[in-house]
Amino acid sequence: MAWIAGLFISFSTLPCLPTLTSFHINMVVPTKKAMNQRLASWTLVVGLFVVSCVAELERFEHAGKPDGSLSFLVVGDWGRRGHYNQSQVAFQMGKIGEQLDIDFIISTGDNFYDNGLTGVDDPLFHQSFTDIYTAPSLQKQWYNVLGNHDYRGNAEAQLSPILTKMDNRWLCFRSFVLNAGPEIAEFFFVDTTPFVTKYFTDPEDHVYDWKAILPREKYLNNLLMEVESALGESRAKWKIVVGHHAIKSAGHHGNAKELNIHLLPLLQTYDVDLYINGHDHCLQHISSSDSGTQFMTSGGGSKAWRGDVSWWNPQELKFYHDGQGFMSVEMTPTEVSIKFYDVFGNVLHNWSSSKQLSFAI
Repeated sequence: MAWIAGLFISFSTLPCLPTLTSFHINMVVPTKKAMNQRLASWTLVVGLFVVSCVAELERFEHAGKPDGSLSFLVVGDWGRRGHYNQSQVAFQMGKIGEQLDIDFIISTGDNFYDNGLTGVDDPLFHQSFTDIYTAPSLQKQWYNVLGNHDYRGNAEAQLSPILTKMDNRWLCFRSFVLNAGPEIAEFFFVDTTPFVTKYFTDPEDHVYDWKAILPREKYLNNLLMEVESALGESRAKWKIVVGHHAIKSAGHHGNAKELNIHLLPLLQTYDVDLYINGHDHCLQHISSSDSGTQFMTSGGGSKAWRGDVSWWNPQELKFYHDGQGFMSVEMTPTEVSIKFYDVFGNVLHNWSSSKQLSFAI
């Protein structure tokens, strides 16, 4: 085990050595805790990426601002070569990103339409990502999850370090944990597409890339155990779970019943503050009476205006916009402020909350 020119390497006999090339080194690093947990296995850390044979969620850290605050943008359902107002949303994201001096961007999935990427050499990656989000303020780390449309292509391509070599902003795993601040907020990115049964039983004319998912039951059981373990260990001031599919939504797709059965109880048990998703091509905020969690949808990155809203209990549905836009989040250890913006950069809705700091005695 040694540190060589910023490269941490630990070896054992496990035969799972991936091939990695050079990476941008300064944005994200694995935690010491994650390193220690992997000493029994072969681990390689290069800049953004951690590769391990241990069955646990990968962990990353992202520093906050010197004043102890954190700010970021959230966008979902976007990758359409700039069409359907994707370029206009990106332009407004650049303006707001500069105003807030954002630290990073979160994508809630469906990154490339209609059928994900064909491979790491698919020009859609540049046409829908690199060539669209060009504002200086958006040249920050992007943390991405996969959506159902991403699984209709080569899902592994979006997870490949080759894409990060092409554009060092890109980071995509199926599921992972991000400690931001550090310990202002912890983000638990969850691969929600495999939970949805209809993609397996009634895929229509779509072909899904399930190579790394099958057998499905084992994959989901392991994922739920890993998410529960990570939530239980978290000491962050704010806990935020990010997934593509909605747990609660008044939009076209509505609630993912499988997530209500399997994931929602974990949010309730471990006092998760926010659940952020895409999938429905809209912006919305639901404050549920049966949970302390706030449910935020940011899926307006491009094509929207479905026009079929299932109006929710008005005491819970705080905001719904059937159109394009995105979301901003500003955080400190004691306060969070969220705003939703339309394609023109107008603030449509804002919400804030605060909590007291707890001190160990």
